[in-house]
Amino acid sequence: MAERSSRTVRDLRVGNRASVLQRLYFGGPMSRQALGPATGLSSGSVSNVVAELTADGILEEAGSVESDGGRPRTLLRVAPSSGRLIGVDVGETRVRVEAFDLALTELARTERPLTDSGHDVETIVRHIAEGVAEVAAEAGIERGTPHAATTGAPQGALIGVGVGVPGIVDRDDTGGTVVHGQTIGWDAVPLEHMLRESIRLPADTAYFVDNGARALGQAEMWFGGGRGARDAAIVLIGSGVGACVVTGGVIHGGARGGPAEWGHLTVSVRGRRCRCGARGCLEAYAGAEALLARWQEAGGALPPGADEETGVSALLAAAHPRDGGTPDAVALTVLDETAEYLGAGISDLVNLFGPERVLVGGWAGLQLGPHLLPAVRRYAESYALRHPAARATVDLGQLGPDAVTVGAATLPLADFFARGGRRRATPSRTESATPGVPDWQVVLEGRGVR
Repeated sequence: MAERSSRTVRDLRVGNRASVLQRLYFGGPMSRQALGPATGLSSGSVSNVVAELTADGILEEAGSVESDGGRPRTLLRVAPSSGRLIGVDVGETRVRVEAFDLALTELARTERPLTDSGHDVETIVRHIAEGVAEVAAEAGIERGTPHAATTGAPQGALIGVGVGVPGIVDRDDTGGTVVHGQTIGWDAVPLEHMLRESIRLPADTAYFVDNGARALGQAEMWFGGGRGARDAAIVLIGSGVGACVVTGGVIHGGARGGPAEWGHLTVSVRGRRCRCGARGCLEAYAGAEALLARWQEAGGALPPGADEETGVSALLAAAHPRDGGTPDAVALTVLDETAEYLGAGISDLVNLFGPERVLVGGWAGLQLGPHLLPAVRRYAESYALRHPAARATVDLGQLGPDAVTVGAATLPLADFFARGGRRRATPSRTESATPGVPDWQVVLEGRGVR
């Protein structure tokens, strides 16, 4: 009975700390007196929590405001320098790694292009490990030594590493994160274990792996076009397509991906072959890879040696020449067809989930959006039911092409806040079962994944 009571009190304290942290982080600097009504906590509880968080170095003073007839009131904020975060975007064309402070201000970044090796698992892990080492050094993050105790966040300590990946994220029997990426040839890849074996960070570093579209969605909901919305759909258009659906302020689908695989809804029975192997997927028509293939099949010409980003730019230039020349009819037709497929796909999200906002992001979405959005809106409205369509707006995301990396960094940050400003305690992995060979390598060889 005593143990149960102790656990309840501890949980209450964590909840109080979490409430104060989240209110200060998202609500801006605030006085102790204002924190009470804002969090629903008593003045005594606010004072205790603020004292704890200040002693831990997580809160700091941020000026003062005049009060009615009394002394000026000190404003408090979450100290940006009190922690570090690393976000990783395993994209279709590159691996991007960035280090941030607690205010999500970028401290360092690096990119590794994906070329002939594609999404070879060991290559991806090596790119991530090298990228993390590079940004950690530039951002002053200690590597290879244990962290301080988890009762707080030591000044500038690494809170965790977030990774956005293309595919469905799940858990294995040991609780480690595995990734099923059918379009990139990954079958239950034990990515978290691989990263732990390969990255020289303290053994208790927390890793958070999620679908890239879901990471993008969390970033837009926190800092971008989704702020203030309770129901939203954030669409990622890159080489492929994905989506994050938020209902009642909560990302839909749990840890198993959910609507992140929106790109594999069937939009054409017996249609084009998708990268996943099925026919008629939305991704087979609306992703950048498929868009460029369709343009070439219709007679369009890509610049020699062009990558996907250059190819999309060339397609847009052909359809919308800047010099006032005659638009290419084939390019215009391909883009309009793409807008219709995207509009149809968005109508499915509108009919199923009734979002008040639909945001289009991803590098290709941001590149195509200014030209396609008017048509996408028209097609989405024509395919959707009138009532939910009347509620929904369709706009571009606000965070730019780095949004997945920012979203990946919010994964450890959200966990940090939920724990009341305490880092997750993650036990070290056991030694490899095969001397000199990491466990993840044995697993991959057994599955034939490369």
